[in-house]
Amino acid sequence: MIINFFSKFVFIGIGSNLWLGLRTPKDNVLEAIEYLKKLSDEPLQVSSLIESKPFDCPPGSPDFVNAVVALVPKKNETPLSFLYALQHIENSMGRVRSGLKNEARIIDLDLLLFKAETNASEELMLPHPEILNRNFVLEPLQEIFHRECFKKDEFDSLIRFIKKTPPKKAELS
Repeated sequence: MIINFFSKFVFIGIGSNLWLGLRTPKDNVLEAIEYLKKLSDEPLQVSSLIESKPFDCPPGSPDFVNAVVALVPKKNETPLSFLYALQHIENSMGRVRSGLKNEARIIDLDLLLFKAETNASEELMLPHPEILNRNFVLEPLQEIFHRECFKKDEFDSLIRFIKKTPPKKAELS
């Protein structure tokens, strides 16, 4: 089995399209990045923040601010424990889930990849089943991979890994 350099990293997609008091969606994304620093053993790799139109959202949804973060998780972290940590951050920041798919939200933290692990359970799908369908994820992800901390062909390896290991279910928020 070929071990890719990206296999030590966890990749998180971040999005926000709601204000919280005076805090803009951009502020919410930046606050989430600060929380994510506490989950990493090394400095974060953070993409630029981009604005995107709502994708598969209820009509009238506001535009999003998105980013992708790559981090090295703390020792003994598992995909599920990391997912729970992300949900804790979302809850701490005031995210409310009404059950409406892709509703507007203060913060959304999607676990895109956890090292090079795969998972297909009710609770967690890895790699995230929608990575390849979302430019607001692919563009920031590609930006991170063009940095010097990654090998030149690592992004292509990542895309091959995602295509090779699609999860069985495609329902993640």
